Amino acid sequence: MSIAIVTGGASGIGRAIATALVARGDTVVVADIDAGRAAAVADRLNTLRRGKAASAPLDVTDADAVTALYQGVRSEHGRLDLVFNNAGIAVAGLAEDLTLDHWNRTIDVNLRGVVHGVHAAYPIMLDQGGGHIVNTASLAGLLPMPLGIPYTATKHAVVGLSLGLRAEAAGRGVRVSVVCPSFVDTPLLANMNPGLPATPMSGDATDGIRRASPRLYTAEKLARDIMRGVDRNRALIVAPAHGRAAWLGARLSPSGAVRVARLAVGRVRR
Repeated sequence: MSIAIVTGGASGIGRAIATALVARGDTVVVADIDAGRAAAVADRLNTLRRGKAASAPLDVTDADAVTALYQGVRSEHGRLDLVFNNAGIAVAGLAEDLTLDHWNRTIDVNLRGVVHGVHAAYPIMLDQGGGHIVNTASLAGLLPMPLGIPYTATKHAVVGLSLGLRAEAAGRGVRVSVVCPSFVDTPLLANMNPGLPATPMSGDATDGIRRASPRLYTAEKLARDIMRGVDRNRALIVAPAHGRAAWLGARLSPSGAVRVARLAVGRVRR
C-alpha cells in the first residue's frame, strides 16, 4: 500500500489517477483548489472499499500551503510514496491576443505549481530514501504546439525539469516521471482561459478539438497508462499511441512538425 498525493485531483486526469490508486489499495489525498469537489471525490472513492481517500484544499501557487500539506501527509502516515503534481490550467489564443495576465497565470499554475510540489516532496523522499514524483506535462511539452504558447512553454519546462531531476534523483533512490498526454476528454477543454481576459479561443474548445481529434482519449485510459508507466519507472509517459507517433515524427523532422503546426494556425486565422 502506497501513500499518495494527487493535486488537481477533483476532476479529469487527477480524479482518474486518484481512482486508479484507491482501486489498487493505496491511500490517497485528493488535493484541489475546489475543496468541495475534492471532498466529494474522496467520499466516492471510499465507497470502493479498497484503499482509502481523504481530501485537502490546495492552491498549488501557494508554496507554503503545498509544503504544509506534503509534510503533514508524511507526518500523519510516516512516509510519502507517490506525488502526482497534476494541477494545471489551459490557455488558448494567438500570441497577439494574449496578455501578460495569460502568461503569468499559466506560469504560476502549470510551472510554479509543479516546482512547489517538487520542492516540497523531494526533500521528504530523500530523507526517507525513496519515493516517486510524477509531474503532468503534455504532448505540447514535446511538440511545437501553437495557439496557446504560454501553455506550451510551461509544459516544455515541466518536461525539462522532470528529466533533469530524474538524473539527479536516480542515485538517491527517488524516481521521477513526466506524463505527456495528447488531448484527453476532461473539463480542462471546456474551460479555456479560466478567470483570464477573453480571446477568440476562450471558453469551451471541446467541439473544435473533437473535430481535429475525433477519438479523444479518456482520463481513465490515461490513468491506466500512467500507473503502468509508474510501475515500470518510465521517464516519459506519452499516450495514446497517436501521441507517441506525433512525438516520433517531431524528433525525426523538427521542421516538419513546425509545418504541421502552421496548418493549425492557418485554420484559425482564416
